[in-house]
Amino acid sequence: MSYMLPHLHSGWEVDQAILSEEDRVVVIRFGRDQDQTCMVQDEVLFGIAEKIKNFAVIYLVDIDEVPDFNSMYELYDACTTMFFYRNKHIMVDLGTGNNNKINWALADKQELIDIIEIVYRGARKGRGLVVSPKDYSTKYRY
Repeated sequence: MSYMLPHLHSGWEVDQAILSEEDRVVVIRFGRDQDQTCMVQDEVLFGIAEKIKNFAVIYLVDIDEVPDFNSMYELYDACTTMFFYRNKHIMVDLGTGNNNKINWALADKQELIDIIEIVYRGARKGRGLVVSPKDYSTKYRY
């Protein structure tokens, strides 16, 4: 479903997307369109795009096509989702230790909507770090 979501094809486009959005959270999925993990994440992002359009906008960035941010944001995972609000990176405490980004595919649409909503509410209050409504530290418990 990545073809249904807007792609950013240069570092300048990514910067402009982050800079130009005043009232909504900018959700950027960094990764490769052909990657299986990204396909799952893109399907979820496409599914929620209409529901969150009032407070968030979603963009996709191919890390091979736009390598400008790979070292800056440490984009070494197959699929990475990051949040920005008014030109500021918003960190999310998911309980995993890495507050900068979500580096796995969230398959549950409602969980992702909840996270984006928490990011929006916290960012509007001036917070640079928000706490996720769900703790993902035990995600891989067997």
